[in-house]
Amino acid sequence: MKFFLPGIFLFACYSLFARWYFVCEIQNLCFSEPEDIRMKNMQLTKADEVLLDAYDEFKFLDAEMSLNLNENNNYFLDSVIYYTSKYPESNLKITGFYLEAEQTIWSGIFENLGIARAATAEAVLEERGMDLTRVVLDYSLLEDTVLVSPFAFSLTESEVYEELQFTFEDMTFSDANFEYNSAVFVPGDAFKFYADSLLTYFSLDSLASLDIIGHTDSVGSDAYNENLGAERAASAKNYLVELGLGSRKITTLSKGKSQPVAPNTLEDGSDNEEGRQRNRRVNFVIKTQE
Repeated sequence: MKFFLPGIFLFACYSLFARWYFVCEIQNLCFSEPEDIRMKNMQLTKADEVLLDAYDEFKFLDAEMSLNLNENNNYFLDSVIYYTSKYPESNLKITGFYLEAEQTIWSGIFENLGIARAATAEAVLEERGMDLTRVVLDYSLLEDTVLVSPFAFSLTESEVYEELQFTFEDMTFSDANFEYNSAVFVPGDAFKFYADSLLTYFSLDSLASLDIIGHTDSVGSDAYNENLGAERAASAKNYLVELGLGSRKITTLSKGKSQPVAPNTLEDGSDNEEGRQRNRRVNFVIKTQE
């Protein structure tokens, strides 16, 4: 008997070792969950004032446009909503960032990943009861090779420039859709996807209508740009009509150069090519009958 118990013990130890070796070493199924370490540089700013500081950075789930929120992120979002309500004269601006290496990555109906990331943050705030009429989206292309922060939050006063809209019902397409002095609409992949979604939407709501508003940069006279904006709206309309959207559902308008969303010139008075390109845009506004 005194030899029997040690034998059982040794057999049990061998069995445990054999099982561990088979599962962990042969099948490679043993791994520990990586620690979720995040930089603490998330802020909420208002002009030169920092209202919230040193919060965890936000992370997206791999290959998904959805946020992996931790407890610190949740507290930050709740605090953002609190401060937005505390300053009713301000809007909450969410600026989404993306890298040069990410310019060709698919981003759905949005023209770039910066907008898509900002829109994701906006959706999370909406789920928490945020008034979206107080939210403004923007985007910025970074020259860095590593994306440290997917977006930034700031409280802003009313701005001189028009605020871009990036919702399905009120969507803006700018960037490279129009060349300088051209009304030829050259839609990118994002707009093509949006156009297909429009066709589906209008097939389900026969009473809905669509306003297409053309905009220009500041080069040229008011009359010239008013006409150019109208031509750009008409060009976008023709594209949708050719896809099958009824012409009677669409109204075209022009704002010419009267509603820039970015400065056409830099502070030193030189040309701001990026700003002018943003201003060459079309805005699609869906109207429904309530």
